[in-house]
Amino acid sequence: MTATSAGPAPAPTPEQLQSVRGALRSPRRLKNEVFGGLVVGLALIPEAIAFSVIAGVDPRIGLFAAFTMAVTISFVGGRPAMISAATGAVALVIAPLVKSHGLDYLVAAVILAGIFQIILGLSGVAKLMRFIPRSVMVGFVNALAILVFLAQMPELTGVPWPVYPLTAAGLLIVVGLPRLTSAVPAPLIAIVVLTVVTVLAGVDVPTVGDKGALPDSLPVLFFPNVPLNLETLQVLFPYALAMAFVGLLESLMTAKLVDDITDTRSSKTREAWGQGVANIVTGFFGGMGGCAMIGQTMINVKASGARTRISTFLAGVFLLILVVALGGVVSLIPMAALVAIMIFVCIATFDWHSIRPATLKALPKSETAVMVATVAVTVATHNLAIGVGVGVLVAMVLFARRVAHFVAVRRTVTADDGGTLVTYKVDGELFFASSNDLYTQFEYALDPDRVVIDMHDSHLWDASTVATLDAITRKYRHHGKSVDVVGLNEASLLMRERLAGKLGAGH
Repeated sequence: MTATSAGPAPAPTPEQLQSVRGALRSPRRLKNEVFGGLVVGLALIPEAIAFSVIAGVDPRIGLFAAFTMAVTISFVGGRPAMISAATGAVALVIAPLVKSHGLDYLVAAVILAGIFQIILGLSGVAKLMRFIPRSVMVGFVNALAILVFLAQMPELTGVPWPVYPLTAAGLLIVVGLPRLTSAVPAPLIAIVVLTVVTVLAGVDVPTVGDKGALPDSLPVLFFPNVPLNLETLQVLFPYALAMAFVGLLESLMTAKLVDDITDTRSSKTREAWGQGVANIVTGFFGGMGGCAMIGQTMINVKASGARTRISTFLAGVFLLILVVALGGVVSLIPMAALVAIMIFVCIATFDWHSIRPATLKALPKSETAVMVATVAVTVATHNLAIGVGVGVLVAMVLFARRVAHFVAVRRTVTADDGGTLVTYKVDGELFFASSNDLYTQFEYALDPDRVVIDMHDSHLWDASTVATLDAITRKYRHHGKSVDVVGLNEASLLMRERLAGKLGAGH
């Protein structure tokens, strides 16, 4: 007998790369998860502090929120490797509430927003994601890249001149090191190298410590001191609902983006209610709430190659360890290092293919218009929910306008023993946009006394079309002519029988 040597083990599938157990058994994959979590933990610190300033709360509120959100979502979330923490979108929503009513009302709003997210998640709101067109997704991604880049500008204006060569050096490391070795994530090397250089050389540049005081103790349970009455609910309701929608929209859009990058699927329903659970936990620890973070997620998934929940969990754990136990060391990290990483993330996130002349020439103008509208509104308002909402609305209007012209009406005149007969054959989908044009396609005064409208190749989609058919038959009868509508499919016939004659004059 001859021994046969076993071939190389097959490479793991994208789904297998998401396995926590598989990562724990593979030193190489576990290294990516650990380093990814460490880099993200470092990057979360200045972001959380900055968002705390936007919200008008103590930096510790944002840092504790980043910790509790990341750790909780690593267990209950539906998208492995996605990072959730305190975000600018949520900070913008809650800032007016903090200014008018204080921290206790903020925490109560965060808890209520979490409850809303659980209800929305369990009621299937995540399924609405399929109605977001690709052009809106592309606009969302590009707008996020622009917003993240613009968020770095305050760190590059009015600063000492060494910031610029340090930022350039950081970019060079992040972009160039992976071409030489992938043993250690390039962002981590950039942070270490620039920190050592600035400390040893005594270079005076802005550091993480300049952003605010880091906490020196662990978060503790916090119960908001607010009256439990209807008046309090009226104050909290609009802020909590807005926070819930903004958080879900940003989280679900980010999850879909990570799905595309990793060639895997995730449970959007679980992610939706998981965000709610994470916000409730965060509220009871006195945090400001949050949602998925596109920038940190891209650092974790693209720059570090992480794929499992381990990296998300460790990002929160490392953040807490760094700010509580190693706050003195972390405070020395130059902001230029983190800015360089975020600029790299912007470059990697932006869909450059979408703005190539060849792509723009090949795409329908309506698709380009939707993408541009999404980007423009998102960047102008700094609100992802408004930008995506406008993008979807523009896509709907342009789609309806385009489809409205697909309806064709053909007129045929025949003669038999009963006299002259005119037949109109309607071909296409009839809804509010196309049915309004249908009314003008008939020769009411010139047609003979017998008229047949053949609907075999069409479908009635809404009450507007039924009202239009009522108006057409009414106008023919006004001219003393008989009209028969034939060929309706079962669904269209049932709709017409239910609504005919009950919708007013119509035209």
